[in-house]
Amino acid sequence: MSNSCAGGRRVLNLYHIERYPVNIVYLGLLGSLAAGMMTGVGAIPVLFGKSIPQRANDALLGFAAGVMLSASFFSLILPALDASTERSGSEVIAAGIVVAGILLGAFAVAMMNEALPHVHFIEGPDGASPHHLSKIWLFVIAITIHNFPEGMAVGIGFGGGDISNGMTLAIGIGLQNAPEGLAVAVALRGLGYGKWFAFLVAGATGLIEPVGGVLGAAIISFSEPFLPWGLAFAAGAMIYIISHEIIPETHRSGHQNSATMGLLTGLVLMLFLDVTLG
Repeated sequence: MSNSCAGGRRVLNLYHIERYPVNIVYLGLLGSLAAGMMTGVGAIPVLFGKSIPQRANDALLGFAAGVMLSASFFSLILPALDASTERSGSEVIAAGIVVAGILLGAFAVAMMNEALPHVHFIEGPDGASPHHLSKIWLFVIAITIHNFPEGMAVGIGFGGGDISNGMTLAIGIGLQNAPEGLAVAVALRGLGYGKWFAFLVAGATGLIEPVGGVLGAAIISFSEPFLPWGLAFAAGAMIYIISHEIIPETHRSGHQNSATMGLLTGLVLMLFLDVTLG
């Protein structure tokens, strides 16, 4: 039951509007905002002068990677395959669309990594020349590169009209944002910044997620054929971040076992949430 027009004009899905009488772009905004704010929640311990052992930090970041990995497959790739198969009527075409979307998402983040100057907590500077930018802003850019695709994934989840899938993504990404926020705040404290400054910057890095959320929800609600492409794109972006950024960071200090256990815990928790909430 949809009122669609050619040329990419807005598609109105009456079924979802009747069932959920709320603007899905607004839901995408709220969901991605809630997920993004969890970076600030994770940074709260620095206000009390708390520090965590490197092993625990690596385990928490491994947990974040596991949540993202599980969300990429169970909340993004599988729904993308279902949506593409339903629209195309061909599993081969559906698989091709999802593969292309995943590769495009990974490529987009790779290009951002090359174009934007940023710095990793352990590895150091990366991307374009930082010129006059201070190290704090390089940290902020690095986390922004991480958080924007995550917010977009939440927005796309809501934009497809599947409210439960959007909620699952928002909860899962919120859970993995908490250890990321703590890692940012601890790193800033280690560079000599004050506790309130570290807390506020860590919280601010999550505010890019609502921007991605609104963009993702708006694109999908504008034209439903973009749904499988959007879901696969967000999955590819997150998988690239997991492999290129998070997992290498968790293995640099020799705590691979703790990081792997954290990853497995995050993966199965997100799988459980996806099944029970979806």
